[in-house]
Amino acid sequence: MQLYMVEKLVSGVLVLDLRGRITLGPETEAVRERVRRLVEAGYTRIILNLEDVAYVDSVGLSTLVASYTTARRQGGTVKLLKLTKRLRDLLQITRLSTVFETFETLEDAVCSFGEAAAS
Repeated sequence: MQLYMVEKLVSGVLVLDLRGRITLGPETEAVRERVRRLVEAGYTRIILNLEDVAYVDSVGLSTLVASYTTARRQGGTVKLLKLTKRLRDLLQITRLSTVFETFETLEDAVCSFGEAAAS
């Protein structure tokens, strides 16, 4: 299944809506490349909306970590939105839930970046 990505800017925060699977292959490379390009373009506040991501394998999980690391190196961050139960459990098991901030609503995720994002 192909991975689709749509960017939108919400109150100064870049939201990347993902749909499909994040698995070994072109999907993981596409996510890494997209986040890298966004950070290089100056977007350091990024939310990955995973609501329509059907499956994430171990390489997909490492891609999420790589995206987070890419943003952190430039003083930014990546936050996760609308995780499936399976992905939430996977983050708990791997203890990555201590790394990523996760949110159930877009409004909460955007507001978590502070006053500048909320206005």
